[in-house]
Amino acid sequence: MSRNILVAVDLSHVEKSSKIVEQAKSLAEQGDDVRLTLLNVVAEIPTYVAARLPSDLHKQMIDEAAADLNKLKNEHGLPDSTRIRIEHGNPAHEILNIANKQEIDLVVVASHQPEIADYLLGSVAGKVVRHARCSVLVVR
Repeated sequence: MSRNILVAVDLSHVEKSSKIVEQAKSLAEQGDDVRLTLLNVVAEIPTYVAARLPSDLHKQMIDEAAADLNKLKNEHGLPDSTRIRIEHGNPAHEILNIANKQEIDLVVVASHQPEIADYLLGSVAGKVVRHARCSVLVVR
């Protein structure tokens, strides 16, 4: 049984986010002392773009992500012990980094219909599956 479950939530896909949160909740309910962490990775804004944007935009993005994750947590009735975590950077890299540092047993991530860039660069789910040291559940 997985004791530490990391749920990588892409807030731009609400339907899929709800689906993976429900899947993680179901898994967590099957064991005792299972800890859930909801994670969202806010993309880095390139410096040349950031110079033209409001200076507090990055903070606003983080605040909105935290509010959205808390809303998901409440809507799905997740336990109070569920952690909310916001990181910034490359999503696949951050998911893998946290999975390794926090001794995560299972990463739950959504897949999506691939776009042309995914065939060239690879999707986040694909990168996590290929490089994770723990189990990965990909929800379609």
